[in-house]
Amino acid sequence: MSKAGHGANGAHGTGDDGTQDARRSGVGRRGFLRGAALAGAGGLVAGGASLAAGGAASARAPHAEGPVPQPPLPGAGQLLGAAPPVPFHGPHQAAVLTPPRRVTAFIALDVTTEGRRDLADLLRTLTERARFLTGGGTPEPLGVTGPPADSGILGPQLPPGALAVTVGVGSSLFDDRFGLCPRAPRRLTAMPTFPDDDLQADWCHGDLSLQLCAEDTDTVLHALRDLTRHTRGALQVRWRLDGFASPPRPTGTPRNLFGFKDGTANPDPGSARAMRDLVWVGRGGGEPDWAVGGSYQVVRLIRMLVEFWDRVSLTEQERMFGRARETGAPLDGNDEHDAPDYPGDPKGDVIPLDSHIRKANPRTTDTADQRLLRRAYNYDRGTDANGNLDMGLLFCCYQQDLARQFETVQRRLAGEPLVDYVTPFGGGYFFALPGVQDRDDWYGRALLAP
Repeated sequence: MSKAGHGANGAHGTGDDGTQDARRSGVGRRGFLRGAALAGAGGLVAGGASLAAGGAASARAPHAEGPVPQPPLPGAGQLLGAAPPVPFHGPHQAAVLTPPRRVTAFIALDVTTEGRRDLADLLRTLTERARFLTGGGTPEPLGVTGPPADSGILGPQLPPGALAVTVGVGSSLFDDRFGLCPRAPRRLTAMPTFPDDDLQADWCHGDLSLQLCAEDTDTVLHALRDLTRHTRGALQVRWRLDGFASPPRPTGTPRNLFGFKDGTANPDPGSARAMRDLVWVGRGGGEPDWAVGGSYQVVRLIRMLVEFWDRVSLTEQERMFGRARETGAPLDGNDEHDAPDYPGDPKGDVIPLDSHIRKANPRTTDTADQRLLRRAYNYDRGTDANGNLDMGLLFCCYQQDLARQFETVQRRLAGEPLVDYVTPFGGGYFFALPGVQDRDDWYGRALLAP
């Protein structure tokens, strides 16, 4: 069965590089600062003043920090079922290694402000707001005549430990607007169209990527509203897709919407050696110094044609994946985490040679450095214009080298049997910035340093 025979999708455009400029609204510095002023405390005016004086101020000059996080309410974590707080400061963005939360939103944004100083203002503000939102506390009142300091959907005090934030930059940020082309990460490009893709321009690329994760939907929505409020006039949402992670049923790795466990063979995020070798950008290799501690992020929006999948026999489904649906075990094993014995099955009699797990990870010495850290969520957008169910996989992964890891795996997967039941329609390549070291630091400070 081919995708053309499904009748579930209309014609789609392609997400080429030319889609970048058309989406920018061109709001300048004046509109940017006006939007920040309307947003209230924690905005960009104080940070902008420190850099605007003829460029003489240091990038580490004092700037508005926003409200100081307050101690958590007694029992707040138990009441909300929130996970422990994700540390905000450190050499890496800790949210990269944090296990998927129950709810997420992936947002790609275009920078609409002008000039490098304004970009620095913007990144400072993102840092200040993310620090406050992940740490929790009481929003600072804006006065009797001002608007509410907060949307209020989480109550008067923000709970800590409920939110994780990841910020990345796309290749389009390194054009001639900000003079950053010489400082671009060596391996960062616009995401290409792969052979089995059906990309739509409106769902591809972006100057910045933002991922918000939490245990509750209202926590993610609250953070999204706060961040867009404080950056209005400087950022414009390009595309957004919300997702969710299913709880393990009955145990083990959560399942995707095809009913199979997703992410079983992930490298261990608790292994410093594995993360050093596979995820984090280190010194050397031609990467700029500022990029050390960051990671290449791939986001792929993949529609699953579930109505057709549900008509396929379970035996055929399992042979396409190479795993048992019930247990997640490889077809030659008994447990989800059993290693498949490919040398003992050279002709693919048990696990087909074109099965997903065999093509994605051949488990050879030569392919060991091609593994990537997978972070996948499900999504549901209701129905399309033809009344077909519109749901699928919100795929994200992190790696040290796009060509060596994601693109190599993607080429191996070209033409696998699963392509008849999935349609990648959007996403992008981004570089997850290094971590914010301390309260004097901010996202991208080293990138924008004189």
